[in-house]
Amino acid sequence: MIKEIPTTFAQHLADTAGDIARHYFGTPLDIISKEDESPVTKADREIEQTLRDIIEREYPEDGILGEEFGIKESKNGLTWVIDPIDGTKSFTIARPTFGTLIGLCHEEKPILGIIDQPILKDRWIGQIGHQTIYNGRPVSCRKCPDLSQAIFGTGSASQISHNDPQRFDRFEAVTRYTVYQGDCYFYGLMANGFIDAIAEDHLGIYDFIALVPIIEGAGGKITDWKGLPKTLHGDSTLLACGDPSQHNRFLELI
Repeated sequence: MIKEIPTTFAQHLADTAGDIARHYFGTPLDIISKEDESPVTKADREIEQTLRDIIEREYPEDGILGEEFGIKESKNGLTWVIDPIDGTKSFTIARPTFGTLIGLCHEEKPILGIIDQPILKDRWIGQIGHQTIYNGRPVSCRKCPDLSQAIFGTGSASQISHNDPQRFDRFEAVTRYTVYQGDCYFYGLMANGFIDAIAEDHLGIYDFIALVPIIEGAGGKITDWKGLPKTLHGDSTLLACGDPSQHNRFLELI
């Protein structure tokens, strides 16, 4: 493990990203479709390039993995993982569930994560070995003694049912109700004790690295659909539970 995790520096990155996002939020933006048909805007690219420039200037041996500009290999085992705007669709319609995700891995393991929502000015900071902080105060996931009381979140029914049409139905049948399209903001709400389970698929590495220290630091559990830890080279699936005692039961639904 490294001697000191650069949490203050990571917050500086989040502050910088927020300034750019606020400049563009609520203004007409050209939406570009990438090869995988996912959307990207000038704001996404400007944020990531700016953050990459800062990291390369201050920590030139660190690696960088970003959604828009690929990977710079690490020379020291540390890799920053950036999603400049997680929830670009929400951003383009001025819905403030999007956020900037900034993560840091030591080798394969996520050790630092930030979710920053610059319009609502909500920020979650997760650091390995520490309790998750939300806007300056520690927060915790809530206990969920029965699945029938659980609030379940996902992007959409089709997102998790592509190879099993009944998967979404199984989740919906046993939980209290379902909420949709919360982007990274859902994971902050889980850390604050408002959502009990989240299942997603088709995620990039930049979509989940920052989430791991935040959910774990709030007392929750986050894995892939096989129950394996989410790492720098993890697969595209994710299951997060605020109450770790319910995690295996949700895995059975998958």
